Amino acid sequence: MCAFGDQAAPRGEQLARRMAALGVRESDLEESFVRSGGRGGQNVNKLATCVMLRHRPTGIQVKCQSTRQQGLNRFLARETLLTKLENLRKQREADIRARQAQARRQKRVRSRGAKERMLADKARRSVKKSQRQRVDAASA
Repeated sequence: MCAFGDQAAPRGEQLARRMAALGVRESDLEESFVRSGGRGGQNVNKLATCVMLRHRPTGIQVKCQSTRQQGLNRFLARETLLTKLENLRKQREADIRARQAQARRQKRVRSRGAKERMLADKARRSVKKSQRQRVDAASA
C-alpha cells in the first residue's frame, strides 16, 4: 500500500525514484493541510483535503486541491513540486551554458574582414551622427 492512497500506488515508486534523482528528501518538505474550496460538496467543506507543500531549501511552494482525496492530492503536490524543481535546475544549467557560450564568442579572435567591416560601420555611424547638429533659426 502506498502512502498516498490506492490511486497513486503504482506511481509511488516512480515518484520516489524521481525524488532521489533530484536529491529531494522527505525531511526537506514542509507539508500542511487546509480546507479546499470549490467543487466536491460536503467532503471538501468538512475535511482538509487541500495540500500545501513547501521545499525548505529553495522556498518553492505548491498547493494542490484538484481531487477530493487528501492522499491523491499529496501525491499530485509532490509531482508538481518535482516538476518545478526540474525546471529550475534546467533553467540554471541553460543559463550557465549561455554564459559560457557568450564568453567563448567574446574571446574569439575576429578575422581581418570582420575587423574591416566593423571599422567601416563605425566610420559610417560617425558621419551620420556628425550630421545631427542643431539647426539655428537664424541660418534657416
